[in-house]
Amino acid sequence: MDHNYRNASELRSARASWLMRAVTWVMARRTPVFPHTADEFRAHMAGREEPVDAPLPEKLARQFRVDRWEAEGHRVITLHPKGGPGRWHMLYFHGGGFVLPMFKEHWPLAAAMVERCGISVTLPLYPVVPEHDASAQDALADATFAKIAAEHDPARIVLNGDSAGGHMALSLALRLSRAGGPQPGRLALFAPWLDLALEDPAIAAVEPHDIMLKIGTLRACGEIFAGERDVVGADLSLLRTSLEDLAKLPPTRIWTGRHDLFIVDSRTFVARLVEAGVDAKLYEYEAAPHVFMAITPTREAKDTLALLKDFLGSN
Repeated sequence: MDHNYRNASELRSARASWLMRAVTWVMARRTPVFPHTADEFRAHMAGREEPVDAPLPEKLARQFRVDRWEAEGHRVITLHPKGGPGRWHMLYFHGGGFVLPMFKEHWPLAAAMVERCGISVTLPLYPVVPEHDASAQDALADATFAKIAAEHDPARIVLNGDSAGGHMALSLALRLSRAGGPQPGRLALFAPWLDLALEDPAIAAVEPHDIMLKIGTLRACGEIFAGERDVVGADLSLLRTSLEDLAKLPPTRIWTGRHDLFIVDSRTFVARLVEAGVDAKLYEYEAAPHVFMAITPTREAKDTLALLKDFLGSN
């Protein structure tokens, strides 16, 4: 597996850019998105009001052609280039541990992908747990893909997502491959959460460098998402998916920073993809934090989008 990982991984940035270092310094001094202990996280979740998605900024609404629609009773927003639908259509799931809504930072990332890759991007504003059952997220993902696939060549659909959204994109790809029928042409994952239990002991060595994520908090979050299901089962912790099922996935690319807890499982997962015969590659960025590509002005984010564009232009 180590051999597979080395062949399928590329270090794209050996040193963080000055802008990435500056932004990371500021982020490290702000209140974290997730509390840094499991107890604080559970207390926060127990007392919160139902989260609200960050609205699409008016500036972006004017910059792109926008379709607003619904699937499974939930809002969905599609951003097209001003000139009309792109050759590729991306179904994108935002991150947030399955429990947080669309962040304001997700909109500029989506806009950058439309602008720099010339694609259409659809973003489901999915219901979050524990206020809603986790199965509602899958139902919305399935319905959204079905609608896009009915109107757009499935071979030109790319599934993508960051963090928990990466988990959702991968989970959808696996459900589609098992069901038969229309299949997406590409799978792209930004810092995906692949093992809800974070069982690999090597992750502990990365934790001191991760300014956003902590192992105990993530495990508590994974338990909330799992509910009565087995948090380490292959249907939830996708790192354990069989090679037989992985072999059915489309060409896949993963982008993860080295100061991100998820880098360890990203390496393991891409090695398993290669072992299963999938066209897969992992791009790593030194000292980059979790979902670094959302810091769109950085050199690292621009490189990510350039690689994404190349990935979609390769056939």
